[in-house]
Amino acid sequence: MNEGDRVHVERGGEEFEGVLLPSSTPEQLVVKLESGYNVGIDREEATVDVLESGVYDIESAQDEDSTSKIEFEDDLPTISLISTGGTIASTVDYRTGAVTAQFDAEDVLRAVPDLAGRANYRGRVVANILSENMTPDVWQDLAHAIHDEIEAGADGVVVMHGTDTMQFSASAMAFMLDTPVPIVFTGSQRSADRPSSDNVMNAVCAVEAAKSDCAEVLVCMHAGQSDNHCALHRGTRARKNHTSRRDAFETIGQQPLGTVSYGGGDTEIEFRREYRKRDETELDIRPELETSVELVKFTPGTDPAMLDAIADSAGVVIEGTGLGHVNTDWIDHVEELTDSGTRVVMTSQCLDGRVCDRVYDTGRDLLDAGVIEGEDLLPGTAKVKLMWALANTDSIAETMRRPLAGEITERSVSE
Repeated sequence: MNEGDRVHVERGGEEFEGVLLPSSTPEQLVVKLESGYNVGIDREEATVDVLESGVYDIESAQDEDSTSKIEFEDDLPTISLISTGGTIASTVDYRTGAVTAQFDAEDVLRAVPDLAGRANYRGRVVANILSENMTPDVWQDLAHAIHDEIEAGADGVVVMHGTDTMQFSASAMAFMLDTPVPIVFTGSQRSADRPSSDNVMNAVCAVEAAKSDCAEVLVCMHAGQSDNHCALHRGTRARKNHTSRRDAFETIGQQPLGTVSYGGGDTEIEFRREYRKRDETELDIRPELETSVELVKFTPGTDPAMLDAIADSAGVVIEGTGLGHVNTDWIDHVEELTDSGTRVVMTSQCLDGRVCDRVYDTGRDLLDAGVIEGEDLLPGTAKVKLMWALANTDSIAETMRRPLAGEITERSVSE
C-alpha cells in the first residue's frame, strides 16, 4: 500500500473509497474521497484493501513542467490577478493532503478553466496569508501592486482575498487609490476541493466585473445559495454577515450596486445605481496610514477606564448604541481623549441608519466632548477611513463626514 493508490477502507462498519494521501502522522491514514473531501482514519481501527496501484502520481502533481502557458490575444482585455492568500487561491497539495495557497495565473486557469478566453491574465502574489493575519503594511503593499498593474496597462484588477477581513482591505483600497479601472475583490467561502465550492463562479464573475465600465473598488461574491449570480458590493459598504454561507456578504443600507448573472458559461452585468465610470479618474495613490487607531465597542457595563488604556492613540472609533450613544460615565473619558488630541469618531452598532447625536442629552454631551459624528459609516470602514484621513489630511472632521468612495449614503429626506 503506497501513497497514490486507490484503496477501500473499512472501519467500524463504515466504508470509504478513494486515493491514499500522505499523512503527517504514522498513526493516521488520509484518504481523498470521490466527493473531494479528505478523511482521516486511525490505522489500527481500519482494514485496507488496495483496489488499484499508483492511480495518482503525487510527485508529478506539483511538477512545474505541467503548468499551462497563457497565450495572449490582442482582442481581449488584460486583467491582473493579484493574490493575498485565502481560500480562493488555494489548491490541494497532494504531498500533504492539505489545502494550501499555490498561486500564479496558470494556477488560477488550471483551477478555473472557465476563465479561459475571457481575458488575458497576469498573476501576481502580494501575500500568502490567512485573512485574519492581514495588516496595514500588507494593505500598503497591495495598493502599490494594484497601482503598478494599472500603470502597466491592466484593464482591470481582481484581488483574491480571504473573506474574513475582505471588507477592511476593500475599504482601504477605496481610500488609498484613485482608479480609472475596476478593482474587484473576490474570495470563496469553501475551498476548491469541496463539491460546494464557490470559487469558480466568484472568480468568473469577478473577472467579468473587472472588464466592466465601473471604475470603483468592488466586492464580488455569491448573491444567493444557488450558482446563478454574484452581487457587486461597493467595497466601503460591504459586510460579511455569515460565517459559512456562500452568500455571506451584504451591502448595508442599500441594495448591491449590481449583479453578475452566471449560467451556461454566459455572464451578464446589471448595475442598479450610478457609479464612477472607467477612465473618469486619473490614476493616483495615497498609501499613507496612521496605524494608531482603535475600534471600541460599547456594551452595558463596559468600564470607561478602557478608554484611558488607549489614550495615546491618534484616533478612536466608538461603536455606540442606536443613534450613537454610550453610558454617561464614558463622556468625561471621551473628553479627556479629545482634549489630548485623539480624534474620536462615533458610529452605531445598528446595521442601518445614521448617527445623530443631537436628539438626546447624551448625544449632545458627546458632541460637546469633541466627538465627530460618523454619519452612517460602517464601524470597520470608519476605522480604515480614520487611519487614512489622519495620514493624508488636516481637516479630519470634515473628511470623516464627507463621502469619498461611497462609504456614506445620501440622507433620506421625509416629505
